[in-house]
Amino acid sequence: MSENQADLPELLRELDHPEWLEWPRHYNRAEVAALFGSLVARLEEVFAARCTAEQDTQDSSEYGRVVIPGDATICGTRIVVCVSKFGSLALVCADNPGAFLGTGDAQAEGELHGADLAKVDRTLAELGYVVVAEEILELDYDGPSRLPSHIGRPSWWDRYFGTF
Repeated sequence: MSENQADLPELLRELDHPEWLEWPRHYNRAEVAALFGSLVARLEEVFAARCTAEQDTQDSSEYGRVVIPGDATICGTRIVVCVSKFGSLALVCADNPGAFLGTGDAQAEGELHGADLAKVDRTLAELGYVVVAEEILELDYDGPSRLPSHIGRPSWWDRYFGTF
């Protein structure tokens, strides 16, 4: 699934449903697991390195994460790919979510090379994931769902990658 960055806030709102916080209504764990396994295998092939993966995260709308080791990247910084249980949403970060103000900031600081980012983005697109920029996910959440009270100022990150 390919989305224009300008259309992503609308997509986030479309995927939101107040009755289904942790996963969408027709969530199929086996399908999500198979797609995630394909993602891990493809990233390992593309970067010629063993990637670590955490999956099937409990009490979270995030399904899992893939970590591309720093020694497999041009700049030596690991790349983390977070996958949501909703709409095949994915987030790409240098080092960790929140470590930079998005991939542009990481590139400007010399911690993420454009060629590495292009490889990750291409792999995600080929598998049907929608890459959402961290800057968009950090916007204030204004959807209909009641997010947990422990979240002081909820963002779209909390909605699609947060814990419950």
